[in-house]
Amino acid sequence: MLPTLDRYSHRVVALIAFAAGATIASAQTPYFPTPGAGWEHRKPEQVGLTAKAVDSAVVLALASEATTPRDLLANHKQSFGREPFGEATGPFRDRGGAAGLIVRRGYIVAEWGDPARVDITYSVTKSFVTTTVGLAYDRKMIRDIKDPVRGYMAPIITMRGMTSEVLMPFESDHNRKITWEHLLRQTSDWQGTLWGKPDWADRFPRNASDTAAVINRARHEPGTVYTYNDVRVNLMALASLNVWRRPLPQVLKEFVMDPIGASNSWRWAGYDNSWVVMDGQMVQSVAGGAHWGGGMMISAHDMARFGYLTLRNGKWGSKQLISEEWIKESRSPGPANSGYGFANYFLNTDKKAMPNAPETAFYHSGNGANLVYVDPVNDLVIVSRWTNIRALDAMVKVITAKP
Repeated sequence: MLPTLDRYSHRVVALIAFAAGATIASAQTPYFPTPGAGWEHRKPEQVGLTAKAVDSAVVLALASEATTPRDLLANHKQSFGREPFGEATGPFRDRGGAAGLIVRRGYIVAEWGDPARVDITYSVTKSFVTTTVGLAYDRKMIRDIKDPVRGYMAPIITMRGMTSEVLMPFESDHNRKITWEHLLRQTSDWQGTLWGKPDWADRFPRNASDTAAVINRARHEPGTVYTYNDVRVNLMALASLNVWRRPLPQVLKEFVMDPIGASNSWRWAGYDNSWVVMDGQMVQSVAGGAHWGGGMMISAHDMARFGYLTLRNGKWGSKQLISEEWIKESRSPGPANSGYGFANYFLNTDKKAMPNAPETAFYHSGNGANLVYVDPVNDLVIVSRWTNIRALDAMVKVITAKP
């Protein structure tokens, strides 16, 4: 999408940059919204789009709302409750309707539904877990993502009521090999049980005829096979907590959410039994999604701020909140899955999920669907909640089509 600028000289500079493959943002100083309600809105034509295209995209989003129950506990029982160990152990709340917003060059050009409503965001939460690991890496608390996680772990004392237990999740011969990168890329094949959920119980094969064969199968060498698995992301959250020695919501709030001007309405929860003793205090290890409840509860506005931070390579205004190195690695494909970076950065390198989006686009994705689309080429962020990836791809097509 070619930019529309007031002065001819600026237009020439922008066109040259675009032809060279640079992002539109490179031709101007990026705008960053102020906290709270101070996010400037602009008409589509002011940022190089058309009102017709933007209106069509909003219609697509509203028409594509998921048909699953808005009662998310009922939805859980319907979708995952039949799994072994599938009972909910974290909080749920009923969701709202289709909602979202379109951000172009940092400005809001459209909103629909109730983008201020705080809803569960499911596996978009994984991107926040990844961020806490990245923040630790940037501060040299994690020396190298290829380090085995075991070297960073002390015995974990878990608490449930008046009962305590010592947890050592990286002691087996297989688990000792697991690195931070394996956890980040979902290639660890970690073996064990965490917060009452065995690793094999997550998305247990519906057609599995021999349960014992699934449970006792041979393990893949860490790094060789990608498997989407919430238990292991919950393990990464526990490992990050062990490094930080403070609740991860506090870490995220101090170093990311407050600096980007997010609201105070978001909440990040774990499970009823995911409490540990940390420096003499009870701390909840948060969930990496809402597979069994919990995870991040957040508004579309705050999701868009986070997406815009990743669009700007971890920089907000003059401050580098997350290193460019970390964002680059998060957006790089792993050897076991060319369409997945770090959790939960889905890549568009093969253009299968989003054929109408650029190869460099990526998205933070969660069940529902909750989608934060980030497009450096078109300087575009779209948050689309309770729709689906096909609708999002269609929205990108109409928004970025040449008039």
